[in-house]
This record gives sequence, C-alpha cells and structure tokens, in this order.
Amino acid sequence: METLNLPEFDHKIKQIEGKAYIFDVLRKKYVRITPEEWVRQHVIHLLINQYRYPKALIRTEGGLVLNQMQKRTDLLVYNRSGEPFLLVECKAPHIPLKQQVFDQISRYNQVHKAPYLVVTNGLTHFCCCIDAQSAQFTFMADLPAYP
Repeated sequence: METLNLPEFDHKIKQIEGKAYIFDVLRKKYVRITPEEWVRQHVIHLLINQYRYPKALIRTEGGLVLNQMQKRTDLLVYNRSGEPFLLVECKAPHIPLKQQVFDQISRYNQVHKAPYLVVTNGLTHFCCCIDAQSAQFTFMADLPAYP
C-alpha cells in the first residue's frame, strides 16, 4: 500500500482467498483493504494513539439517511455525552480533495451536526470547526483535542 502523510502504526494484514485484509481495531475483525480503507485505518490509529480519542466512542461506517437515501459516514467520533463531536471523510490517496468532497461531508453533517469536520486522502488533510449558529466554518491547523 501507498505511504501516507500520517503516522505509521502496527497493522496486521492477512491474505484471504488471494485478497488482502487488514485488522480493524474498532470493528474487531479483518476487513478488505482498499486504498480508502488504508487511509481510514491510519486515521483511526491517529485518533486513538496520538490524540487519545476513546476507541469506544468512534464509529466506523455508520449509516445515515439523507434525502431518503442510505449513506455511510467513514468515521464519527462522539463526545462523552454521546453527541457527535468529529466527522471524518476519508478518500483514497489518488482522489483529489475538491469541492465535491467538502459538499459531501457538509451534507452528512446536516444529519450529525458535529462541530468538527475532517477530510483526508491520507496525503492532504483539512480540519474545520463549524459554528452551528452562524453556519460559518474555520479551518484549523490541527485536530481538536478530545473533550
């Protein structure tokens, strides 16, 4: 897999019927490794290991209904009160982070209403804080500390 602009982590990869799978510490099982999954696993370990976000409060590929259509968020972190805190959209490294990616996470956040959004392709990362009252956002230099 491609080297990313994220910290390395101790990962477990195994072959099942000729296809590579990576162990997901949140789902507690091996999942098919794709370029997007490779990015997601790096972000999961970054949140847990570097930023000390609690594993139990991170949800992977959670479902949501948007405009009567079923969608999936890549990662959603909850605060200790069980409210959405940080929404993460992961793309494969070859996918440029253009306006449509920001539009996608903004649409998902209409449902979740998380105060922080992150978009990454593993090479480039953007984090912003959303002011719910004014609907204004501010880009941040780093991820927020877990509350």
